[in-house]
Amino acid sequence: EVQLVESGGGLVQAGGSLRLSCAASGFTFDDYAIGWFRQGPGKEREGVVCLSERADSTWYTDSIKGRFTISTDNTKTTLYLQMNSLKPEDTAVYYCAADREDGSLPRSFCRTMPYLGVGHWGQGTQVTVSS
Repeated sequence: EVQLVESGGGLVQAGGSLRLSCAASGFTFDDYAIGWFRQGPGKEREGVVCLSERADSTWYTDSIKGRFTISTDNTKTTLYLQMNSLKPEDTAVYYCAADREDGSLPRSFCRTMPYLGVGHWGQGTQVTVSS
């Protein structure tokens, strides 16, 4: 069974750090576009950072540049999101998602994935940043 499971969320004070993990089972990230998305209270789900090995490119949304870093492990079965200098506006449910590469750039993947109803999604992990 193909599955993505996030972990690592929690409550942290502003300025703190968290590291989210997303474990894949039933597949590896080879030839998949992958990324982290979030949905804050009353907001639409948005792409935060996405990675395409085929395009050899990573895209970060402006609000998290310089603070968040995406990475994978050597087996390409775990995706990470290192979040530093957290702000209250980063409060959201964070999701990982993956879909087979189709030649799109990671920016496009980040922007369209929440609306396509395709690929694989995790169940989400809550991140709460207190001021």
